[in-house]
Amino acid sequence: MTIVYLIILAFVLGLVIWNLWTEKKLVNQLTAVMVIIPLVLRLLLIK
Repeated sequence: MTIVYLIILAFVLGLVIWNLWTEKKLVNQLTAVMVIIPLVLRLLLIK
């Protein structure tokens, strides 16, 4: 079950990173960075 969770998490993280690079507005880029930080911590199993 943990493997499925990590795969879904990696997929969502990839989408957020893709959104970060394609976004033009700085405010939306900062929002993406704020979302990326907890996702990366979860992916590394740091709670």
